[in-house]
Amino acid sequence: MYQTHLHLGPPFRAEHIGSLKRPNELLQKRVQLDQGKITREELEQVEDRYIEEIVKFQRAIGIKAVTDGEFRRHMFYDGFFDHLDGMKLIQPGKLVVTNFPESMFMPWVPDILAFKEHDFKNAATYLCVDKLKRTRPFYREQFLGLAKFVPPEEVKNIKLTCCPPHWFHLRHGPFAYPKDVYANDEEYFADIAKAYKEELDDLYAHGCRNIQFDDPMITYFCAESMLEGMTKDGFNHEAILDLYIKTYNDALKGKPDDLTVGIHLCRGNFKDGRHFAEGGYDRIAIKLFNELNVDTYYLEYDTARAGTFEPLKYLPRNKSLVLGLISTKIKDLEDIAHLEERVRAAAEIIANGEQTRSVEEALNQLCISPQCGFASHSEGNNVTDEDVKRKLILLVDAAKKIWPSST
Repeated sequence: MYQTHLHLGPPFRAEHIGSLKRPNELLQKRVQLDQGKITREELEQVEDRYIEEIVKFQRAIGIKAVTDGEFRRHMFYDGFFDHLDGMKLIQPGKLVVTNFPESMFMPWVPDILAFKEHDFKNAATYLCVDKLKRTRPFYREQFLGLAKFVPPEEVKNIKLTCCPPHWFHLRHGPFAYPKDVYANDEEYFADIAKAYKEELDDLYAHGCRNIQFDDPMITYFCAESMLEGMTKDGFNHEAILDLYIKTYNDALKGKPDDLTVGIHLCRGNFKDGRHFAEGGYDRIAIKLFNELNVDTYYLEYDTARAGTFEPLKYLPRNKSLVLGLISTKIKDLEDIAHLEERVRAAAEIIANGEQTRSVEEALNQLCISPQCGFASHSEGNNVTDEDVKRKLILLVDAAKKIWPSST
């Protein structure tokens, strides 16, 4: 088992997952950049202006793990594979790489149907065409571009969200890489883990202390439809999940103790908040909590799609967990009393779990957040800027009510 002390602060009692609703002007400027009407420097000036504003708002209401709202991205997973040597961008309808047929998308992956239904920028994908190497920073500029808007003593708290290392592998299966480049999945993921380890070392050297991997792919292993499809097509889903966990662990091997690394699991948050998968954490809970070497978990729990709190009985005493109880998909505000009831219900399950502890100790391991971001895709969910602000204020107020001495 991963040996670490309990990491808190970060995560803080009131967390959000990362993305916030992009301002319309910013979206328009990004279109103008794609059309060649403005320069990247002109876009960055607009990004800076809005990031500075949203950072001020987060700090003012009591959010400590502030983010840039992912205002510099189109999709939540931007940043890693688009900067990794050996990957090639494939635009929709332009499968120009030889030996990659139209059937290269695995039909049993829950998000594939939605991506095929929409022929716009986010339907693009990346394929490995050569050995994978990190020859330039992936997220350094985004981190520094956020850090400049907080006081130096708060830089350690700001949160950087990152793409999961297996994002395009699950989607493309046997087409993820050419067999004359990598003989097997183990070789492919060894280079990805190496690249991520180099990136995390670089981020740490520049002051980053709070990383969150956004990984709906791990949650897809809770979906019976995907597991049945994988089995039918001859894929060992247990072995693939084990390999994904190993890749994380290899990338995180030897990480500094004061670097908090968490993983966020949800069931999809596509355009207008569309979800892709359903199923509780029961199937993956033991491996998730006891084999994956992260410090904290950000888990979707806003609807029955995520199942019950029962799998939380496997949470060890040295890890923290952020309950995603507030929905970013609807405008209605949750009831704080009900949120507190749910947090205490989760604490009871944890306290009486595989490693018994007091309810007070279990409660101390918990924090709360929305179930996902407000704009995993640049167009975002069906909420307004004011809705987002109201939800975040509610989040902070609920955390103060549940943990009055430590928010």
